[in-house]
Amino acid sequence: MKKYISLALIISLLITYNVKSQSRGIKIGYIDMEYILEKVPDYAEAKNQLDQKAEKWKQEIETKKNDINKLKEALKTEKVLLTKELIEEREEEITFQENELIEYTQKKFGPNGDLITQKSVLIKPIQDQVFNAVQDIADAKKYDYVFDKSSDLTMLFAAKKHDISDRVVQVLMRAGKREQVSKKQQKLDEEKQRKQDMIDDNPELSDRQKLIEQRKADRLKMIEDKKIAADQKKADADAKRKQLLEEKTGKKTGTVSDKPITNIAKDSIKSNTIDKVAEKKAVAEEAKKKTLDDRKKAIEDRKKAAEEKRLKVIADREAAKKTKEDAKNNKP
Repeated sequence: MKKYISLALIISLLITYNVKSQSRGIKIGYIDMEYILEKVPDYAEAKNQLDQKAEKWKQEIETKKNDINKLKEALKTEKVLLTKELIEEREEEITFQENELIEYTQKKFGPNGDLITQKSVLIKPIQDQVFNAVQDIADAKKYDYVFDKSSDLTMLFAAKKHDISDRVVQVLMRAGKREQVSKKQQKLDEEKQRKQDMIDDNPELSDRQKLIEQRKADRLKMIEDKKIAADQKKADADAKRKQLLEEKTGKKTGTVSDKPITNIAKDSIKSNTIDKVAEKKAVAEEAKKKTLDDRKKAIEDRKKAAEEKRLKVIADREAAKKTKEDAKNNKP
């Protein structure tokens, strides 16, 4: 009855709104909350964990039922051998365990049990995300009303073109990816900081890290030297090829050989190449030295900060101890 009253109220509101809005028609959309929840990965994972808990509770209940049945069978078998007092004692124990089983079942699967409570806690954040997404879509697409198909509202018919559930899922998925990337970066930063703290607290790790950095720098230097040698070799080959080309051209035109001039040009090219190589090497050495100095200074600053923190903790501890002793001595 309440559903039909709600439906009639909504229809009346729509009619009233249609009368008032003469400039444009009413734009209505709807969502399917159950469909959306099935598409959200976080909800599926959390629901799976909750189902595992429920299955575990069911197994515990079944185990308790079997224990009670065993007690009943044992009492039935041994009843002729027991006194009246022992029979009553056994029956009281069975009744007590049955009551415990009922209470446990209600606690886990009752109307206010753990299953319903945890399910509400699970759905609430996702529902809030859905409501926010629906609000944004409604504002962007100028929807006047958006209904939930899976709610108590009875929808006898709804055209598929008015279903915006997939749009809501897309908004939630994009937000989830952004949050996942943020969490991943946060984990990387925390892991990096943890490794640095381990190095600062352990001198051996610090020396090992320095050795690794030194080997890495040596390897980079070797690669740079090879590259410089290759560039020089290429420059020499280009100069030689240019000399041969000039000599060949001179023979064809019948001009005087300009070999001395070519040798001078070759020496000039070689000298410029050596100067560039030396300049590159000096810049690389200076950058390497600056990097090592900066790293050394950062390590010293961390050690100094750690020592200051340790001394401050000791001083605070001594002050607290002294305050406690003074309070104890001044106590009447």
